Amino acid sequence: MKVLGIIPCFNEEENIEALIIINDYSTDLTSVICEKNNANVINLPCNLGIGGAVQTGYIYAKKNNYDIAIQIDGDGQHNPAYIKNLIEPIVKDGFDFVIGSRFIEKEGFQSSITRRIGIVYFSGLLKLLAKRNVSDPTSGFRACNKKVIDFFANNYPTDYPEPESIMALSRNGYRIAEIPVQMRERSGGTSSIKSLKSIYYMIKVTLAIIIDFTRKHQVT
Repeated sequence: MKVLGIIPCFNEEENIEALIIINDYSTDLTSVICEKNNANVINLPCNLGIGGAVQTGYIYAKKNNYDIAIQIDGDGQHNPAYIKNLIEPIVKDGFDFVIGSRFIEKEGFQSSITRRIGIVYFSGLLKLLAKRNVSDPTSGFRACNKKVIDFFANNYPTDYPEPESIMALSRNGYRIAEIPVQMRERSGGTSSIKSLKSIYYMIKVTLAIIIDFTRKHQVT
């Protein structure tokens, strides 16, 4: 079984060495650190944003015939020790997509108050439209099988893709599961979602989810 870890990074020089990748045109030392540690890096020629960077990983996974792909954020919040737990429901139980949720057992870093409000909101929106109970819809700690790799290689949201991709998978009938994980607080760098950008995030993702809800089933 071939398993690929997809780690999108933008200016994560303070965090990336601990994870050792898709370098989304970072202007810091992210690329240098990855090369020093002999990590496989795809250096993008311009900044595509989180969606474009992650989709690049899925395109790579599809072209190289990987069976499972795992997303791990480049900020160091995701503990690679849980990778086996993410893969297990795919291998043993036939799920297509598995999300690592910090809110099932409510242990470890629980995110900021502002982000938790957004998480509760998107959980409710997905429950209403997708009839899907997802406790941590903004989690970037996820694993998927070959069918979803193929789907994401051709169809992946751009700006803030986690809740949108759950809606797309639900609409197309993929089996989704959540498992409990513990996350860590970012040790360095800054989050891309803050202040007024949070308002834009909420509005943009809400509209994207509603638009996706109106689409027909998509054949991959």
